[in-house]
Amino acid sequence: MTSVEVDPDAAVEASGTRLVLTADQALSEIDPAQVTVTPETPFTIDAVGRMVGVRFTVPLDDATDYTVTIDDAESIGGGPAATLEASFTTPAAEIFLLQRNPDGDDTVFRSGLSGDEAVPVYSAPVIDDFRVSGEHLVVSVREGDASALYVADRDGTDAREMALPGEGTVTGLQVSTRGELVGYTYTDLALSETEGRASVLFTADLRDPEADPQPLLVGDEQPSIASWRFVPDASALLFVDFAGDLIVYDPAASEPAPTALGTAFAIDAVSRGTYTAFVERLDAAGGVQLDLTTGEETALVAPDEDLGQLGRVLPVPGGGTLRQYVRFGDDQLPEAQGAAHIDDEGGVTPLFEATGSDGLLQTCVSPSGRYAAALVAPDLRTNPYDSESLQPLPGELRTHIVEIATGEEVSVLSGFGISWCDVGPWDGAMG
Repeated sequence: MTSVEVDPDAAVEASGTRLVLTADQALSEIDPAQVTVTPETPFTIDAVGRMVGVRFTVPLDDATDYTVTIDDAESIGGGPAATLEASFTTPAAEIFLLQRNPDGDDTVFRSGLSGDEAVPVYSAPVIDDFRVSGEHLVVSVREGDASALYVADRDGTDAREMALPGEGTVTGLQVSTRGELVGYTYTDLALSETEGRASVLFTADLRDPEADPQPLLVGDEQPSIASWRFVPDASALLFVDFAGDLIVYDPAASEPAPTALGTAFAIDAVSRGTYTAFVERLDAAGGVQLDLTTGEETALVAPDEDLGQLGRVLPVPGGGTLRQYVRFGDDQLPEAQGAAHIDDEGGVTPLFEATGSDGLLQTCVSPSGRYAAALVAPDLRTNPYDSESLQPLPGELRTHIVEIATGEEVSVLSGFGISWCDVGPWDGAMG
């Protein structure tokens, strides 16, 4: 082996990172059975000449030693077989959180899982929402009665204002690592029954802030969107319009055409790499899995124990789902809100419960599926909503981080909107 190329920082953030090993001779065909990744991780390989690329199809765990081994590699010209091996260590997890301050500027912080040595990366008088892509930080702020959108490097430097469709409000902020896109729903301030745009979906290139954002056009129409998601690793969008129709649409296709997938009232998530969506139908308590390529619908695996009324469902890379639920007491009144991991056989690992007057607003899963985050508003009776933001939340918020495999709590952090989430808590709350 003459060289090894891998980007451990990128590997913990997104799927599709490659480790490339180069030998000193052109190699015979490599069978995937010859390749081992430790700890066990799904992968694909591509080999040509002297190089073998191992592509990790899910993000890797943080702070973990990985080894890739290729057994019985042979030169294309013959000769003795050899073992090619490369090791690397992934960095500790890095997260971003938003803290609102009623007495000063709101701030997006970058920190490790412990919250120690948190670094402020972006501040503004009123921050509505933010998202982090592989290269950028994008922040939605309130300026007067309207929204403004800014994009910066991930460390908060080189902040630039992005063009918006007009004077209005931005909600539903999301980013796609494919093409470094930002998407949001936009509503004009000047809105009446006959004029103005309401909840129209726009996308824009984070690398070109001055370019005009592009509306989602289905035919000649700009539909009003109730819920939407980027489809990971694709150029398609999945959305629910105001009529409740669930539609997948690829504006980059050679002949774009909407594909109707029935009706829904919420999109919980779209899993990375599988083109599978988790949606909530009116007639399916607890949601269903939906293959976006075929339209085939599959019921969720039933948990081994009764959790209560099921809410949002999120896929967990590596297997199973994270499910929110409400548990009711004998008097049929809610007594707890919680989150649990349900494995592929229905086994239940409780992760978090909020009891009393505490409220569980949102759950999210880390890119590799190692951790879950639970956003909690303590004591809602004495925890008033902030009044400045266009997307208000209770003033005190805590993010609990739990290891999914063990159910053990790792830390409790002040703030919300952890960068593992595809959407903000307004979209992900159980209601």
